[in-house]
Amino acid sequence: MKKYLFFILLLVVAACSTDNDGEKTIVPEPPVQVIAGENLIICNEGNWQSDNGQLSYYDGSTGKMTNQWFRSINGIKLGDTPNDILHVNDTLIAIAVNWSNIIQYIHPDGKACGATENVPNNRRMCTDGKYLYITSYAHICGDRIFTKGYVAKIDLRTKDVVATCETGWEPEGIRLYDGRLYVANTGGYSFSEAHEYETTVQVIDAATMKTLRTIDTGCINLYGEMSQAGRFLCINSCGDYYDVKPKTVILDCETERYHVFDFPCTYNTTDGKMFYTVGSEFSYNTYEYVYHLYTIDPETMSATYGIYNSTVTEKLKELQSPYELYVSPYTGNIYFTDAKSYATAGFIYGYRSDGTEVFNPQKIYINPAHILAIPNYKDK
Repeated sequence: MKKYLFFILLLVVAACSTDNDGEKTIVPEPPVQVIAGENLIICNEGNWQSDNGQLSYYDGSTGKMTNQWFRSINGIKLGDTPNDILHVNDTLIAIAVNWSNIIQYIHPDGKACGATENVPNNRRMCTDGKYLYITSYAHICGDRIFTKGYVAKIDLRTKDVVATCETGWEPEGIRLYDGRLYVANTGGYSFSEAHEYETTVQVIDAATMKTLRTIDTGCINLYGEMSQAGRFLCINSCGDYYDVKPKTVILDCETERYHVFDFPCTYNTTDGKMFYTVGSEFSYNTYEYVYHLYTIDPETMSATYGIYNSTVTEKLKELQSPYELYVSPYTGNIYFTDAKSYATAGFIYGYRSDGTEVFNPQKIYINPAHILAIPNYKDK
């Protein structure tokens, strides 16, 4: 009981101040802010090795879409193939620009505020707010040389790499749970290098950057998005594009057991409870794509056909080349993109949970691949 009385006393003291004459005055508490809507930042990858990656920005309060947003604000190019975007905190956003070999940092208003330039062939990111963790396909980082790929740990105060850990070949998705990093290894360069596809998720201690163990999923080429819903991870397995079919792996980080579904989840997202997946199955035998649309409940390890509602499901089925799927953690709105021919401008679509449109389809840029929502607040 004493600790609760002490806590109440602290609250009273925090809400009051004493003037020089001894009189107590009440200090008003700051207004409570609620989310009124959201803006969107879209990473358009452009064409690989064409140095034409772009950011598009959708202003939710005005309904205006601005393409070449980063360039218009900073007067410089973003770079070649932005591969991931991450909201670190209220003032910092990180963008992994893969073929330009940089991590570009911006404020939510789009202004550039630094970069990390010594993580070549960087891929995917996660953060604990103090450090940024990013995977790399490369074999060198500063004075360290790796046989395979690695994860870099970046101090967000200095933007410097402070530690690394070697992984399997071509590490892709990365997520943090209870102080442990979970890294999906792909072996994706096996078609041109003398190694096989990978099947493992590597578990790394984030504090020491030492490998704790590997989890062999038995599924090859763990490439693409990795979503996290609490203790569960959703990981795509591409197969070999010939005879080995793609899969979806759901990993429980508490038990480190996993369940495998017989469909891919190339583009996946979560509302914190369910995983929503668009699987793109490509075959070099037929040169055709087959798309799979599923919702996965990780608690029951069950999958049902369709995503969100019938309106969203039907719209996704109409797309020429689905290229990203994203559920906003602020509004619950679902957004997805169509890359069309992969060489011309794509489109973004937005729907509320009731199936109504957030906006009319918006034309953006080439290969719109990654979406980030930024909340708009108002005083309650």
